[in-house]
Amino acid sequence: MVECQREELIGQPDPDHISTSYVERQNLTMRMQMRRFTRLTNGFSKKRANHAAAVALHFAHYNLVRVHKTLRMTPAMAHGISDHIWTVGELLERVSN
Repeated sequence: MVECQREELIGQPDPDHISTSYVERQNLTMRMQMRRFTRLTNGFSKKRANHAAAVALHFAHYNLVRVHKTLRMTPAMAHGISDHIWTVGELLERVSN
């Protein structure tokens, strides 16, 4: 690698806060919580559609059901997208519709 340049692709981010650390942390969280990404077990995805569904379900749970310690609420609540903490049953009910 010779050079690294920061480039704004979407929105108007604060140049002082442009960093790959947020993405790398999200990747680590996903790898640690979803065994499909490890390939060391029999749980890895054999079909692309199953893999996409598992990733979507992970992010839905992460953002709507799981209460984050630093926020003391879900990320969806913190951003005003949801007004309550979803239950797993409520999430699965919405997914099946």
